Amino acid sequence: MKKLFPLFLCICAFVLVAKAQKPDSTKAIVHYKFSHLRDTTKPNDIYTENMVLFLGKSASVYKSFDRKTQDAMIRKQVAEQVAASAGGRINVNVKGGRASNTEYFTFADQKKFIRKEKLLVNNYVIEEPMPVIKWHITSDTASFSGLKCQKATGHVAGRDYTAWFCPDVPFQSGPWKLIGLPGLIVEAYDTKKQIVFKFDGLDNADKLEKAAPGSEPGAIQTGGTVVKLIGMADDVDDPAVITLPSTGIKTTEKEFTNLKEALKKDPQAFMQSAMAGSGATFRMAPGGPKDKIMISQGPVINNPLELPEKK
Repeated sequence: MKKLFPLFLCICAFVLVAKAQKPDSTKAIVHYKFSHLRDTTKPNDIYTENMVLFLGKSASVYKSFDRKTQDAMIRKQVAEQVAASAGGRINVNVKGGRASNTEYFTFADQKKFIRKEKLLVNNYVIEEPMPVIKWHITSDTASFSGLKCQKATGHVAGRDYTAWFCPDVPFQSGPWKLIGLPGLIVEAYDTKKQIVFKFDGLDNADKLEKAAPGSEPGAIQTGGTVVKLIGMADDVDDPAVITLPSTGIKTTEKEFTNLKEALKKDPQAFMQSAMAGSGATFRMAPGGPKDKIMISQGPVINNPLELPEKK
């Protein structure tokens, strides 16, 4: 705790709780199958993830659909164990889960592009420059699941991309940072197809699961017991609404990097500080090797999503 306290004190001195942008209502939902060759020394080991883009009139958010599925699995496990435990100990184990904690918000009216990151129980919001892509629209056409699309090419984050957009779907949005065409970007890939956003369906907003009236995000009620899952959900957990969490901590890229390094250096102290900041308590389960939290170092990535621009 002592090691991390000066860092958290420094950050709290100048970061503010994020001011939520004006909420927008979800009008449509686009599904993508994302694939990324992260390690070029292992060309057959392709990272894949199911992603989703929520589209509003003037805002959008791109996030992991797999993360939503994992959270639903955890809620189900907790509910089942709360019902069976009669107040006893609850153990949750979700296998095979690897999903992104990063979300990308576009607020077109305010010309703001914001990345949201989650570290343990806290949300951090980082404002980035609005992507400005010089698209070259061609006369080539193709159909994707019945959607007639047109081809465009452009350069973003160190890579050249081909994008297929549908003029009949009037949203100037797309997956990740691929925006700014006169129609929804349905599918996209870089020149070497090391990064691919493959179209996997388009739904109307009426397909959304509505939040239960009066329900608390992240809370599970089983009988007379209510369990609050700290760090599992934002304070806005309604997919019909596109808005930043009001609990999001506004920070900079540099400070967020410092936070990640602090987490790697002393995970237990980081967890204690983060939980204290959320108003929750943290207690290690006994029996482990010195009761330490182990943080995975993650996969080898020599081919990141964003490459440095060539000078």
